[in-house]
Amino acid sequence: MSACLHTGEPMNKNILAASVLAATAGLASGQDIVKIGHVAGITGPVAYFGKDTENATRMAIEHLNARGTTIAGRKVTFQLVAEDDAGDPKQATSVAQKLVDAKVNGVIGHQTSGTTIPASKIYHTGGIPQISPSSTSPKYTQQGFNTAFRTIANDVQLGQALGRYATGAMKVRRVAVVDDRTAYGQGLVMEFSRSLQQQGGTIVAREFTNDKATDFSAIVTRIRATKPDMVFFGGLSATAGPMLRQMKQLGMNVRMMGGDGICSDEIFKLSGGTMVDGQVVCAEAGGVRGEGKAGMDQFRADYKKRFGIDVQINAPYAYDATMVMADAMVKAGSAVPAKYLPFLAKANYKGVTGPVAFDARGDVRDGTITLYGFKGGKRSLITVTK
Repeated sequence: MSACLHTGEPMNKNILAASVLAATAGLASGQDIVKIGHVAGITGPVAYFGKDTENATRMAIEHLNARGTTIAGRKVTFQLVAEDDAGDPKQATSVAQKLVDAKVNGVIGHQTSGTTIPASKIYHTGGIPQISPSSTSPKYTQQGFNTAFRTIANDVQLGQALGRYATGAMKVRRVAVVDDRTAYGQGLVMEFSRSLQQQGGTIVAREFTNDKATDFSAIVTRIRATKPDMVFFGGLSATAGPMLRQMKQLGMNVRMMGGDGICSDEIFKLSGGTMVDGQVVCAEAGGVRGEGKAGMDQFRADYKKRFGIDVQINAPYAYDATMVMADAMVKAGSAVPAKYLPFLAKANYKGVTGPVAFDARGDVRDGTITLYGFKGGKRSLITVTK
């Protein structure tokens, strides 16, 4: 409010005109801003995963703005609204409500299944489309929410592929399974166990821990007594790394397998350097083959140039999630969630991770799986499969 209104003096006509113009310009500008929320654990033991997808979402938004994206003939500015749920389900629901109240146009996230599932209910109630680039629990898209999507394969596909590889290429028969009691860890272990047993393998021990644990000596001691060929871990590298170190300390030199939660170079550091070449095999939901590899390689190079660090795992899927959401808005001629949601549901977008289209539940169609080993503490590609 102008100072002259406080003093009772008449407002100069030029000032009044300028004020009205500024207000009108601000209103127009506000209408042309498209707010994209991103939520992940930006703090905590797996913050490097959260920052990975936040960076990629930011990069996608920068690219959309640089190309001058228009919706219904009007140039729009995409704006990132980044939030941290610290990997905590309670904080995730609080943040989700905050984004709904802020009237964001869409959300990329959350990071883990344990945070994505409770948050998805809030987005559905608020009518906000949500695309997770990293949550793999089947439960996320089994809730019947038409606002829930993901750009990577789920744990059913992941677990089946790992079970086939363990019994086939690795010739494993006796496996001890451990999960971290999260929605992700439990779901992955269940699907892997089912696949392993279908292929003739046997589960010789079932143990569980939690995603904050640091002492695994009792678990490792019990597992060692069952003489397994391999340990399958459902959880994240922040837990798997120390577990590998304690396995080594207790003379248990067997292989470990897991999902995308342990599929990062961080696991070698977190094992204290005790992880040996070939000891760990992991699978990442997603992956490209053939001619698609050039596009993925270019994305990784662009990401490193922009942020000065390598892609961890899910950055390409966050980038594609942002792009497919924006593409749906452009095709709908509107960034209003209710108007572009039908176009998102029938998306057919060519992304850096390959074609992005969703089935009736919101799962990505024809999701691929990439298997990795480790050599010299670095991930080493084994194969891309379905």
